[in-house]
This record gives sequence, structure tokens and C-alpha cells, in this order.
Amino acid sequence: MSLVRAQALSKVYDAAGVPVQAVRAVTFDIEPGAFVAFVGPSGSGKTTLLNLIGVLDRPTGGRLSVVDTDVTALGRREAARFRGEHLGFVFQDFNLIPVLTAAENIEYPLLMVQGRPAAERRERVRRLLEAVGIAELAHKRPDQLSGGQKQRVAVARALVTNPKLVLADEPTANLDSATAHHVMELMRSMKEQFGTTFIFSTHDPRVMDVAEVTFRLTDGSLEQDGPTGSASHG
Repeated sequence: MSLVRAQALSKVYDAAGVPVQAVRAVTFDIEPGAFVAFVGPSGSGKTTLLNLIGVLDRPTGGRLSVVDTDVTALGRREAARFRGEHLGFVFQDFNLIPVLTAAENIEYPLLMVQGRPAAERRERVRRLLEAVGIAELAHKRPDQLSGGQKQRVAVARALVTNPKLVLADEPTANLDSATAHHVMELMRSMKEQFGTTFIFSTHDPRVMDVAEVTFRLTDGSLEQDGPTGSASHG
């Protein structure tokens, strides 16, 4: 059973009265536990596609199923609940809350979505801090962390609700080569440890090198480079 299934999925934006086709009738399947990269130059549609899969945006055509749910039919409140229950996000600019510690940033999604007891939340945060290798930084605020440390916090935060799927938009964009390599290896080890599916949007060869499946986007149309999975041209 596919974790993500898109059928003739399209997205058209209105740019000052001019329609812009960001995604052009793409069809693809992503299996559970996959490590997938959508790649292409700026403006190719990869971030738009990631936002559609993450239920942050709505398609203008086609069908999209994520975690056995037709997400094209979800209202705004239902979409927010769905994201909280099933999805995690890692952003290129980290998106950490400046006044919270690393541990508090990781805990935040649990406070927003799931009414878990405090002891259970703290234990989940502790385990993830250890898993991403920054247990000693639990009480540091983001301005006291390096870029790589911030991204480790962001990865732990994305995993704290035990999501089926983590979406990462240009996760290495603000990292040097060595740190980018470590972060990608970290996410791959998290996939192995937790069975989480990861989908990236990127134009970074360092991400493409570790992806198991690569979908290449050109002007909103899709082709597949990687060894597994399936895609059809729009």
C-alpha cells in the first residue's frame, strides 16, 4: 500500500492575473519507509509539490492520498489535525522558537496536538535528544546553537509525534558540507530506527546522493531517476 499516491496532480497559481502552472498533472507513488528526494532547479515546482503532500496547500486538479486519506477533500481544520497526527516538517531555516530551549522546541508539537501527560512528553523528548546526539544541549536556546545543532533539534521536533511521514524542504541549504552530510546521515538513521518515511525537496547533490528514490521536476513535470517507486509524466 502506497503511503503517498498522486494521480494527475496539478497546481495553478494566479500571479497578478496570469495563471502559472507550478505542478503539471503528475502521477507517482511513494512506499512506506522510503527515503525520497524531489529535485530540480528553483521554480521547478518541487516546493509546491512538497506543500501539497504536506497538506499546506490545495491542488487545483487531480487526486492526492497521504496516509490512506484523500487530503484533497480536507477542510482547513481537518487538514491541521491531519498534519498534527501524521506529518512532521523540517525547514531550511530551522523555524525554531527563539525563546524556547532545544528541549522545549522539540516538545512543542506534543503540546499543540496531543494531550499527553507531562512525564510522557519529557521522556519522549529525552529519547529524541539522545537519538540525534545533542542530549547535552537540551537547555540551550537556538541562538546558542550552531546551524547543524539547530537542524538536529528540528529533526527531533519533526519526529516527536511519531509521524508516518517527515517532509524536509531544502534541509541542507544553510549548512556547510560536513554538517549537511551529518544531518542527512542522521535522518537516514532515524528512518532505519523509527521506520519513518522521509521526502525532501532539494537541488543539493549531497541530498540526492543519499536518497533511495529521486523524482526530477522540470517546469512542473515529473520524471523518475531512482531505482524504486514509480512515476508517470504529466
